[in-house]
Parts: sequence; structure tokens; C-alpha cells
Amino acid sequence: MEELSHLSQDFWNNRYETNTTGWDLGTVSPPIQCYFDKIENKDLRILIPGAGNAHEADYLLQAGFNDITVIDIAPLVVKSLQEKYKHKQSIRIIQGDFFEHYGMYDIVIEQTFFCAISPSLRSQYVTKMHSLLAENGYIVGLLFNCSFEGGPPFGGNADEYIRLFKPFFNIDLMEPCRNSIKPRVGNELFLRFTKK
Repeated sequence: MEELSHLSQDFWNNRYETNTTGWDLGTVSPPIQCYFDKIENKDLRILIPGAGNAHEADYLLQAGFNDITVIDIAPLVVKSLQEKYKHKQSIRIIQGDFFEHYGMYDIVIEQTFFCAISPSLRSQYVTKMHSLLAENGYIVGLLFNCSFEGGPPFGGNADEYIRLFKPFFNIDLMEPCRNSIKPRVGNELFLRFTKK
């Protein structure tokens, strides 16, 4: 796979070193928190790709989920997470490229990962997600419903997402997010796509 400069380990490591992490809310995203508050089965295998500081993982651990995998390409943030969670058996922290990751999961959380990769890789993202999900597994989370100049982040819209995902996933839910953080109000879609 051709590595684009904004996908490189060095690019993302530099963003953490210079604290240019505008996507980081400093806490779990409210829509994702609300969704997981309704799930009773704490044994679900959950993957969080491009997890950054892993606020979603932190919340899931506090809520009692016990099979969480986090992957990020930036060594700096991964090292920090490995230190933070070194005594937690319920979470696995991996430094690596999502597109080279192998595993089997019930849920993949989408939170500012799709928008961070080049739009040229979106088809590969969809097929990779499909391969990582178990039968009846699904993607849940947020996608931007707006455009950006340059990138990352890279934007998109509902029609584009439907065309992209529908061959591999059932579109269970994709609607304007009702509880986005203030700066993202009106610019996010909440989604749940189940593997076909």
C-alpha cells in the first residue's frame, strides 16, 4: 500500500509531540457513551482503530467491558497508553497499521479514524472492517457530514457513505447526531452498520 505523508507514523507522532490534536475531546464522545450505556453484554470483543488517547476505551473499562483492543500508528501515544493500562487485563494496546491488523471483533468503534485516512483508502477501509468483524458484528460511531479544505480531517456525506458501505454492510442506522459536542453540532452522523 502506498503510504501517504499524512498517514505516516511520523506525521501522527508529530501531532502528539506538538499537541496539535484538535480532534481529541479530552473525554469519551457523548454519542458513543450513550450507545454503550445501553449494552448489557460486557464480553463483546471491541476494537478501536486510530484510538489516539483512547478516551472511549477508558470509558468502556470503567463501564465493565473486558475485551477491548486499541490500535494506533503513533508510537508516542501507544507507549503512553501501554504504561497507563499496564495492569489492566481487559485491554490490549497495539502500535501498528490498521490495514495490517488481524483479529475478530463483535464491534468496531468509529471515532475520528475514517476522516483521518486518505479518501483514496476508503474502499480498503470498508473491506478491512468487513474482514475484522465476526458474524453479526458491526461498526458503530460517528462520521462527518460536511466538507473540509485539505485534510486530514477529510469530510463526506450520507450518500457517499451509503454507496461505499452498502455492498458489505446493512445500514441499520445513519442519522444526524442528536448529542454532538458543540463545535460538531450539525456536522456528524451517528451510524450502526452490520456486516452482511
